[in-house]
Amino acid sequence: MIITVAQQKGGAGKTTLAAQLAVAFAAMRRSVATIDIDPQGSLSRWAEVRSQRLGENNKLTHVKATGWRSSQQAEQLAKTHQVVIIDSPPHAETDARLSVRVADIILIPVQPSPMDVWATQATLQLARQERVPTLIIPNRVPPRSNMAEGILENLDQLGSPVSRIRLGSRVAYAESLLNGLGVIEFQPLSTAADEMAALAREVVRNMSMQQRKAAA
Repeated sequence: MIITVAQQKGGAGKTTLAAQLAVAFAAMRRSVATIDIDPQGSLSRWAEVRSQRLGENNKLTHVKATGWRSSQQAEQLAKTHQVVIIDSPPHAETDARLSVRVADIILIPVQPSPMDVWATQATLQLARQERVPTLIIPNRVPPRSNMAEGILENLDQLGSPVSRIRLGSRVAYAESLLNGLGVIEFQPLSTAADEMAALAREVVRNMSMQQRKAAA
């Protein structure tokens, strides 16, 4: 399963989602690899901190790639890993298109703001052009916000499935990344850990549904 995390708007939480999901899938005893093709290199920096902290106990494989090598490396890693997660750049250029084309599913983090929703249209269009299924992930959702609820209730109008799991705006996500960990490792009994574990399970279910549809 190759998962690309994509969003045309910067600051939507792509890298956080990619790193946290990688750890969540690893906690499900799946072999996991991550690929960083975002020029900012934030996922690679997290992977470095993680490697320094965990040493041989780090079970995640990580590579940084650009251009045509990104899709090639994703396909190679998929032969030896059950899950490959790609953190894509925030622009619909060659690298972003290649990361979408090679994916089995595109996860699109969307914060409950008009800017994020508008930016999502470009990512969805790119995914449709490449005929890759998508799943919108409500991200950094504040508690008790009427405006946020109004925006989230209308996400299904974008023409893509929307995750039932909403990721809250929680400090634990950032704190865990600073330590080279996922929130499931950093605060395993937290609400954030429960959210991420539930999201990983939902992505698996969504992929299974897509595969059944394709086989029908």
